[in-house]
Amino acid sequence: MAFLSAVKLQGRPPSISSSLNPNPKPVGSDSVSLDVSIPDSERKPRKFSSKLSRWNRARTLRSGVKVDRTVNNESNSTTVNMNIPDISSVESDVSSINGDHETDFTAAKSIYIVSDGTGWTAEHAVNAALGQFDYCLVDRGCPVNTHLFSGIEDRETLMEIIKQAAIEGAMVMYTLADPSMAEAAMRACKLWSISSLDILGPITDAISSHLGANPSGLSRGVSNSSLNEDYFKRIEAIEFTIKHDDGALPENLEKADIVLVGVSRTGKTPLSTYLAQKGYKVSNVPIVNGVDLPRTLFEVDSRKVFGLMINPVVLQGIREARAKSLGLGSGFEIKYSELRSVREELELAKRIFAENPSWPVIEVTERAIEETAAVVLRLYDERQSNRAMPRISKCY
Repeated sequence: MAFLSAVKLQGRPPSISSSLNPNPKPVGSDSVSLDVSIPDSERKPRKFSSKLSRWNRARTLRSGVKVDRTVNNESNSTTVNMNIPDISSVESDVSSINGDHETDFTAAKSIYIVSDGTGWTAEHAVNAALGQFDYCLVDRGCPVNTHLFSGIEDRETLMEIIKQAAIEGAMVMYTLADPSMAEAAMRACKLWSISSLDILGPITDAISSHLGANPSGLSRGVSNSSLNEDYFKRIEAIEFTIKHDDGALPENLEKADIVLVGVSRTGKTPLSTYLAQKGYKVSNVPIVNGVDLPRTLFEVDSRKVFGLMINPVVLQGIREARAKSLGLGSGFEIKYSELRSVREELELAKRIFAENPSWPVIEVTERAIEETAAVVLRLYDERQSNRAMPRISKCY
């Protein structure tokens, strides 16, 4: 079964210098041969970071072909035949990689992300964890390649990926809703001494114990049930949010789930889009000197209105970059990004927020969109359910 995968690179990608066999075997055959000829004068010791098979294997796996590998050396050329019929060949190949050839320990290490759905959960969990290692990822002290394999629903394909991880020395992280698939992945990784982690299993088991109910074991990401009410709700929310961006159609503010208010370049539009993808209809209203806010803004349920505030110096820098990117004239730049004008607009925003004390004000300076969205949604849930968590002030 063919499956979808995406490869993301962080760090230094391996160099590629290869030519594929012009007559490859068709998909579904027992093996795939990749022939690479290297003159004797140019042949160098192979290092793990520049292995020809790294990208060829990834490409072959993405096509859904069974991947096996053996190495045959001839006098004038090197032929790499990828064959993995059983565990013995996997162990032999891993031994060949680690023993017969020089290993470049500065090469990027691989993390395989395997999912029976879209892979969104596992990918974001891995990326969140990798964020703790930015200090060495940035300067390439510990470069990492992440490979996403999504839509993996049959055991045969799962085993091919895990065998490939054994050959490459990759770590395997997986979210497999079917307990039998998760068990197979765990056993295979243990058998081949692959570092692995079941991301979804422990959470599902804990919730199952808490609820006293058994999980369905069905994947949510690629099944027909994904086209459910929540899916169409998100599509409707995105369409609504696009139509009501930057103060458009203020007469429809009452129909919005969330209303964002703030001066220009405080991130209202990207924040609105992010919230819309979670199923919330969002309108955003800009605060501009000399322009009255729409009357309907003060008539809607105040529980869904949120103010955005930002540091004036940071805002000035953002506006200067924006004006230059649009190629706007110097006169506009002075008016739009001059620090005095920026401070005046922010003071106007503060006065408006003070006049409407029921609107929470969120400080967005140096905050990622996801972080601001998390604050908005927490407050939105508290306000809609009429339960407030203890807080020091109304500014977040």
